[in-house]
Order: sequence, then structure tokens, then C-alpha cells
Amino acid sequence: MSGITVAPVCKLTELNHLFIELTAKNCNQRCKKCYIDFPLTKNVKDFIQVDKIKQALIDIKESDLKCIYLTGAEPMTHPDFNAILRLCLKRTNVCIFTNATFINEKKARFLKKVEDESEYQIIFKLSFASYDESRNDDVRFRGAYRQNMYALKCLDKYDFTTIMCVNNYYGEDERIIQAEFQRIISDADLKNTMVQITKWAENNSFDDLTQIEDNGIYDCSNGRLLTQNGVFSCPFLTNDYRGRTGSDLKDFSPTVRLETDFCSACLANKEPMFSINIL
Repeated sequence: MSGITVAPVCKLTELNHLFIELTAKNCNQRCKKCYIDFPLTKNVKDFIQVDKIKQALIDIKESDLKCIYLTGAEPMTHPDFNAILRLCLKRTNVCIFTNATFINEKKARFLKKVEDESEYQIIFKLSFASYDESRNDDVRFRGAYRQNMYALKCLDKYDFTTIMCVNNYYGEDERIIQAEFQRIISDADLKNTMVQITKWAENNSFDDLTQIEDNGIYDCSNGRLLTQNGVFSCPFLTNDYRGRTGSDLKDFSPTVRLETDFCSACLANKEPMFSINIL
């Protein structure tokens, strides 16, 4: 029938990346352009249960997991964060998505001891909106740029791998962004820091959605998100019925229909926006 657009379907080929939402609404900051719709109060205690994570890891014990990602709102607000981190490190590498406000030299030193207990590594992803401090903080929160840089230096001191995840809010030439952040890395003498540039999700719409590439690799083609409320296709669609694929990791759908503006951003990005491939 003419005039009807059918959203493309993405199929999970292999579960290599597991995202775990430690909290959906608990965060100690309020980034101005955050995709999460926060309530007025900052003290929302919606933390995932540790037993749910333990069961999930049992359910997918045969999966070839490359990395587990601890996400949020702010995952480090979880009261059992350290226990969860140790639990996940028994299985594979762990990547922490954080606003960096909990990281100082003492915390970095402690996390290094935790990493040393395992055969796997801890990786950190810190969000930036610009290489310019003022423009970055206009999108995130006041002091965000300096907090990130301080955290990166603390983590670098203990040889952690860190990723500057640059959300291209201002739509600049990616070559310029890459060059400016490489300059920042050099000036700060960071030895273990990489840059990942992604398109800003709100700059895309479902109307721009194009056919999915047969050989495309997206977060929903090799990963799933575990939350307190079920399993979803990716962190963008947490608690969105359009991204829900099941109640637990014992029985969930391997397919998801790409029908949101966030899906459009991922297709335009042409590579995963959340998972990493450096291991």
C-alpha cells in the first residue's frame, strides 16, 4: 500500500554486550539535555536488585560476552555498586558510564584494587558535548567539563582505559572535533584515553529513517539492556514499550523494530552508540 512506511527490523545475531541499568532515575546531576525524563526530586530509589543481575548472568552463561556496561542515570549512586562491579568482573570486562562526579584519586585507587582482583579490565566512558568548556557545560551541567578532566587524570594515573564519548550536539565537522580532543588529550598528558564521536540523537527523526544495512552493526544487533522492569533493546529505549523485548534474559525476543527517533540516530551513526570494540 503506497504512503505507508514500514520500520526496518534489526535481529540480534549474538549477545556480546550486556547493558545493565542500575537505576533509571537516580542521579546526582541534572544535565540540561539529558534524554532521561527526570522527576522533580533527585532522590528516586529505583535501583535494580543484585539478585536480578545474578540470575541474568546465570541465564546467559553460554553467551560470548565481551563486555558488561553499567549504566543509569548515574550507576555509581547504586548502594551496592561495588558488589555489582565485582560480580560482573567475574564474567567479563566492565564499562562504566558515569558523569565522573564520584571519581577522585582515592576512588580511582580503590577501583584499581578491584580490577586487580579480576582477570578482566574496567573501562570508563565519560560524556562530552564539546571541546569548549563553556559550550560543553551549556549542554550538560555547570562544572561538567572540569569534573570530567579531573576524573580522567585520576583514572589515567592508575592506567585505566577511558573513553571521551563526544555527543556532537553542535553538529560540527567530526574531523575538527577529533583534532581538538586529541589536542586536549595531549595537553593533559593522558596516555590511555580514546575519543568516540556520536551524532546527537535529537538531531535525527523517524522521518529520516532509512533502510537498515544488512551488514550494519548496531547496539541492538549484538546487545541487550537489563533493567528492573525487563529487557530492552538498548539504553536509549529503556522502559519504552517499543524497545521492550522480554521480561528476563531466559526468554526474550531476538528482533526489534526500529521505529523511534533514537533508532534513526543509530542508523545515521552507522556504528554502535553505546558498545565499544577495543577489547
